[in-house]
Amino acid sequence: MNGELAASAGSDARSTPDVARFPLPVSLAVRRMGVTAYADAYDAMREFTAGRNADTPDELWLLEHPRIYTLGQAGKPEHLLHDNGIPVVRVDRGGQITYHGPGQVVAYALLDLRRRGLTVKRLVGLLEQAVIDLIAAHGVAGTRRAGAPGVYVDGAKVAALGLRVRGGCCYHGLALNVDMDLAPFADISPCGYAGLAVTQLGDLGIRLSTADAADALATRLADAFGRNQH
Repeated sequence: MNGELAASAGSDARSTPDVARFPLPVSLAVRRMGVTAYADAYDAMREFTAGRNADTPDELWLLEHPRIYTLGQAGKPEHLLHDNGIPVVRVDRGGQITYHGPGQVVAYALLDLRRRGLTVKRLVGLLEQAVIDLIAAHGVAGTRRAGAPGVYVDGAKVAALGLRVRGGCCYHGLALNVDMDLAPFADISPCGYAGLAVTQLGDLGIRLSTADAADALATRLADAFGRNQH
């Protein structure tokens, strides 16, 4: 989840999570899944996307992962600078390497882009803007970076994103650093950029729990997706 895209799918992801529905003309189920093994979420996303049809409601999954590095389709193994024992898994999103761990909010957007009238470029903009608006509400200015999707504060990356699109539907999404151990980022070239600085909400003076940050992000994303649909 490092800002590049690929085109062409808590508890155990197979359990029944809490669901909240926002009042949108095109429904969006928001699932709070807690700490979820990456492999479980990854398999569930792919299965959901492969099995959906024109009537399948869109979903937004909010979760945290145990410590793991993910390497995108074009990912270069040399961007793992040191083997520190954290598992590395190659996945089907675009891009290079990134890190997920406790204290980071991951928001997976499982959307029918055609039904919502969204292009991939527009979706990337909505994901970024949701984070920019969230931190702006706390007096922090976030920016974009040409050619490197994500959200940055004073050059340090606070949120990364990566998507996969299959049959007009997307999965994967956004990772927002809230209050986590950032040390594992030092053992990679984050998103393929050597020496890229990484930051988090706590270090920016934004004191939110991961649950509160997830709720704030979900509200902004649901509103944004609702405004950009047929």
